[in-house]
Amino acid sequence: MAGLGLAGNEAPPFWYEKPGVNARLLAPAALVYGAVARRRMDRDVAARVNAPVLCIGNLTVGGTGKTPTAIAVAKAAEKHRYRPGIVSRGYGGGHVRPHRVDPMVDTARSVGDEALLLARAAPTVIGANRAQSAQTLIDDGVDFIIMDDGFQSRSLHMDFALITLDARRGIGNGRVIPAGPLRAPLRDQMRLADAVLRIGDGDRGDRVVRAAARAGKPIMQAHLQPANVRAISGRQVLAYCGIGDPGKFYETLHHYGCMLAATRSFGDHHMFTDADARALIGKADAEGLELVTTEKDAVRLSHREGPLAELRERTHVLPVTLVFETAADTGAIITATERRYQRRRLER
Repeated sequence: MAGLGLAGNEAPPFWYEKPGVNARLLAPAALVYGAVARRRMDRDVAARVNAPVLCIGNLTVGGTGKTPTAIAVAKAAEKHRYRPGIVSRGYGGGHVRPHRVDPMVDTARSVGDEALLLARAAPTVIGANRAQSAQTLIDDGVDFIIMDDGFQSRSLHMDFALITLDARRGIGNGRVIPAGPLRAPLRDQMRLADAVLRIGDGDRGDRVVRAAARAGKPIMQAHLQPANVRAISGRQVLAYCGIGDPGKFYETLHHYGCMLAATRSFGDHHMFTDADARALIGKADAEGLELVTTEKDAVRLSHREGPLAELRERTHVLPVTLVFETAADTGAIITATERRYQRRRLER
């Protein structure tokens, strides 16, 4: 497999290796970061809203499947006759006041690529204050709040916290930022989680699964199911993406019979340039390759002109859907969130 290079904005490689010199040197800073994160998570000042709140969180920085999980549970909430809405900070946190995302108008640069994907599934509001964003949705008729991320911030009271775990990457070296990818010490995070959703195949998340099992927390399993992959199966492709774990995308293509002639990895949330588009199109033309990317990357090419518009037009997009191994699990999540909310109302 030929590669065209790896751009910046990636997680440090040593985060996903056995703890070594780098992790040890950064251990003092990690202790300080972990202590601050612990105090933040233990604070009891979370705002409360008059609707069930389900948090989709993760233990580490980087992608673990939160976005497709939020979309999947939004669909499940609709089946339970709720009108779900999604609260997100938005990549970069550029919007201070609540902003209702409009996929037909907003761009990835203004609201973030994940917010655009979420808004296609349910009403989505982004903003710095999650409680205000949730209230904006409630004022618009939403009666079930799904919080995309925010597990560690504790700024909005959550009735149920579902932790997504990438079975392929797990929690890396198990150290706290900056020595590793954990957002807070594992023990502190696990005691506040209500269930763990392991996504994909692999044993890298076994440590978390064991911790959840000891604490009596439900452990669920899911996988990402790609769509439209048969259209390029057996073809020579140039795959490109700017996501947290590019290798997972390339492995998916290989698994479904695509012939990876070349790959190009950019930093997570990379905003493509005209030069990027010309280089990708030029290589595809020169070597007779099909261009393919993720749905998350494709939304960053929307509402663009010139070479970027051409790149979007010529690229095969591979959307993915999160599928729970046990179909009843989604219903159990919605029901548990609803019960916690009803209990909260009675206590108030």
